[in-house]
Amino acid sequence: MKKLVITAIVSIVLGVAGGWLLFRPAGHDAAPTERKVLFYRDPMNPQNTSATPKKASDGMDFVPVYEESGSGSGEKKIVYYKDPMHPWFTSEQPGKAPDCGMDMVPVYEGESDGKGIKIDPVVVQNIGVKVEEVEKRRLNKTIRAVGKVDYDERRVYTVNSKIMGWVEVLNVDYTGKQIHKGEPLMELYSPELVSTQEEYLQALRYRSKLESSSLEEARKGSEDLIQSARRRLLYWDIPESEITALEKRGTPNKTMTIYSPVDGVVIEKMVQKGQNIMAGMELYKIADLSTVWVLAEVYQYELPWVKVGGPVDIELSYVPGRAFKGAITYVYPYLNMETKTARVRVEVRNTPTFELKPDMYATVKISSPVSIYDVAVPEEAIIRSGERNIAVMSLGGGYFDPRDVKLGVSANGFVQVLDGIRAGEKIVVSSQFLIDSESNLKAAINQMAGHAGMDMSKPMKEEASAGTEHQGHQMPDTTTSMDQSEHPGHDMQDENAAALQKVIDPVCGMEAERDEELSNTYKGKKYYFCSAEDLEKFKANPEKYVGQAQ
Repeated sequence: MKKLVITAIVSIVLGVAGGWLLFRPAGHDAAPTERKVLFYRDPMNPQNTSATPKKASDGMDFVPVYEESGSGSGEKKIVYYKDPMHPWFTSEQPGKAPDCGMDMVPVYEGESDGKGIKIDPVVVQNIGVKVEEVEKRRLNKTIRAVGKVDYDERRVYTVNSKIMGWVEVLNVDYTGKQIHKGEPLMELYSPELVSTQEEYLQALRYRSKLESSSLEEARKGSEDLIQSARRRLLYWDIPESEITALEKRGTPNKTMTIYSPVDGVVIEKMVQKGQNIMAGMELYKIADLSTVWVLAEVYQYELPWVKVGGPVDIELSYVPGRAFKGAITYVYPYLNMETKTARVRVEVRNTPTFELKPDMYATVKISSPVSIYDVAVPEEAIIRSGERNIAVMSLGGGYFDPRDVKLGVSANGFVQVLDGIRAGEKIVVSSQFLIDSESNLKAAINQMAGHAGMDMSKPMKEEASAGTEHQGHQMPDTTTSMDQSEHPGHDMQDENAAALQKVIDPVCGMEAERDEELSNTYKGKKYYFCSAEDLEKFKANPEKYVGQAQ
């Protein structure tokens, strides 16, 4: 009996113990594996962090950021994969190298190859980072410029007189008149011309009297007199037909007719009826408008695309929808002193009605024959600080690498990269986290370079002078030292105050230093520029950039 009682008691104890093991609370085992809270952050503005729980300015609770589960196990975290033969080829997933077919090798967090800046994925998603693969492209350029129609200098002629006289008849008596070659312009009375005609006729009579003479020297002398008088008439531009008519007529003409040497339009008339003119005086200026020049102004950075012989389309505002074809015949070897643009000469065939009129403005479209096939990236992917050109490359795994690049020509929204980027890499084309409208570009880049290799998802160490509520994201105070733990809202105020002291380049939109040599006053307001090139662009067309700046 006693043995049965003992057996029953043992069975009950074992049953209770087994039930406790099977149905005990899960929290007892979970405690040792509970994740460690590293810090707390604002869910809407992740760069605002705190070591303790708190509320954001919008009333939302700061969310905890836990230590990574694998960090305590000693396992290394893979940042990204790279091509073993060409390390600039990276990928977030394992696979084969695109060039040699070898397996991509992992790069672990903390290794020397794991360079770059670690950006929290939440931040990347919130600011809308876009990444594109770099590739080679064919760059072609179409340049739009303002042109001015001008005379073809090789087809402008001047009419003058080689003898002194008086204008008896003025056949062409106004400018703008269209004339043809051989058409009479005016009749000129010259006593010297009349006397020369008399001498020529007298020499002819003298020769006819000596034809039967036996004196050879006399006949030769009469012939010399005829040729001398004849040469003077020819040197005065008397045509052969007039001299022949004079010989038949036997009497001199009182006036000499001056004829047009070319077809064209009278663009200048410097003589009046009855006016006394001197030898060598300019009487008319005639221009042949069958072919005209269009002088286009091209910026310096567009000159690599301009070549002699390149096709050009000319558009006029008063002839909409019609393009006149032309070709580049010359690129002038100097710049315009005021606009700092290069002059390009385009030769265009005019219409029978002279629709291309000198001094008329036109729109010039130059289709460059130059074609470049090279590595090119979108222009918006390049950060231009004036002294440096920076591209942000995506390494994968949330790592980004700001990189200096050497740029070539630009065309159709893309810019050629001469050095710093290779085809196959990934570039950030929309990276607002690098540029903020109220921040200093140089400071942002230097700050990113200073944190290379750091995990930006973790808070910085708390400094002695700062409060715990603003750990890791304090801005330098340019005015007075304040206890930021007591005034959490003053960080933004200090940042805004610093932004008000900055000046923005109206051309490139970046911050510029207050350098008087790189400044220009327009309509009473002074503007500062990052470079001399931006300053010249502003001077050429200030209204364009003032509107953008406002």
